[in-house]
Amino acid sequence: MSRGPTSDQSSFVSAMGNTPFIRVISFFLENRIFDYSKTDIAKNAEVGWSTLHGIWKRLEEFNIVSMTRRVGKSKMYKLNEENPIVRKMIEIDASISEHYAIRIAQEQMKPISVKS
Repeated sequence: MSRGPTSDQSSFVSAMGNTPFIRVISFFLENRIFDYSKTDIAKNAEVGWSTLHGIWKRLEEFNIVSMTRRVGKSKMYKLNEENPIVRKMIEIDASISEHYAIRIAQEQMKPISVKS
């Protein structure tokens, strides 16, 4: 069992597993307000282009992402928050974050033993 997120890892990735698919989902969950090109998604989720291409088929098949606009030749994509699956993922992400926040708060509130 994971002890918690590292400084470079989201709580979602820490709990769900550090796989390319989960890193892409985590990137979208953390950046729901904005839209991104596939190049930006691959770079920020730290997955290779060919890996993203393979993942993308599932993201489109389950309607997890939606194209928002075109910027030059690039298509921009965003998390499809209208999708019930995505709404559940958002809830799970919030629950995971709450779990880690409570755990950290409890650890910080433990008394420190002083040896004399």
